[in-house]
Amino acid sequence: MIGTLENDFKKTVNEIKSKINKTKLEIFQNANMSLLNLYFYIGKSLVEKSKYGNNFINNLSIELKLTYPDMKGFSVRNLKNMRKYYLICSQNEKVQKASALIPWSHNILIFDKIRDDEKRLWYINQTALNGWGYYNLLDEIKSDAYLRQKNGTKLNNFNKTLPNPQNQMAECLMKDPYIFDIATLKENYVEKELELAMVEKIKMTLLELGNGFSFVGNQYKLNIDNEDYYIDLLFYHIRLHCYIVIELKNTKFKPEYAGKMNFYLSAVDDILKGENDNPSIGLILCKDKKKFSVEYALKDINKPIGVSSYELTKYLPKNMIEELPTEQDLNLHIDINEK
Repeated sequence: MIGTLENDFKKTVNEIKSKINKTKLEIFQNANMSLLNLYFYIGKSLVEKSKYGNNFINNLSIELKLTYPDMKGFSVRNLKNMRKYYLICSQNEKVQKASALIPWSHNILIFDKIRDDEKRLWYINQTALNGWGYYNLLDEIKSDAYLRQKNGTKLNNFNKTLPNPQNQMAECLMKDPYIFDIATLKENYVEKELELAMVEKIKMTLLELGNGFSFVGNQYKLNIDNEDYYIDLLFYHIRLHCYIVIELKNTKFKPEYAGKMNFYLSAVDDILKGENDNPSIGLILCKDKKKFSVEYALKDINKPIGVSSYELTKYLPKNMIEELPTEQDLNLHIDINEK
């Protein structure tokens, strides 16, 4: 009875959240579309009057600022952005339609950094889907998120172990490599240190993993046959409606990692999975992997498992780590100040 109530509550909460988010998005899109239509119109006018040179834009900026002092967006730079917006969108209706999904600043960032329309559409849609802020979007562009998700070596058994369309959704959430911006790790870190650093920066971790991940816990304990087992990172995916088990390895992939993940997934499905949940999915993150080693390891496993590599954008050299103050040093400094 308690399990049923818990599942119903979780389902109801997710449905209400989904409705709220949908309504918020509709309100934003309607207002955003009106603004972008205005900018499109102004951009078109500027293109048609381009024969008059930059003085026309300079004078228009001054006139609009004087007439509408409470409105922002009429700087010379932004008027030039409107001209660029018109030139791009007038050539591709799909890009113009998709642009309403995200704020103006995000559109201009994408148009400035990306030249290919297919990539532009991908970044626009992913920004809307994942709720990327301006600097999150900039980081994703710098790290070639498009190539990592589109062209990465995605090694998994999802097509064999998951029904359609869940297998396609699971495939789309994978990246290769994952890139985690963690600046407090020494060069020869151990898996536990990586896990704790990812939990400490859980917001950044969730942004890199993608839309829909909800953090459940780290070192999540499972008691089986009176023995305790600990999952590195456990998430629940609200779009896939399933638990995601993540194991971190600071070595290249080894076949035995798949067997251990299969064990964890069986236990999670038996102990945690509710009647309305889909089968749990495992993700093994390693420093490196070889295609055939992974494929052979997953060949006869009937639980959905994916294997990806990961990279750390930053780590501190050992000598710098040693120079950082310890917790004891910090506490001593606090005591002295208080006295």
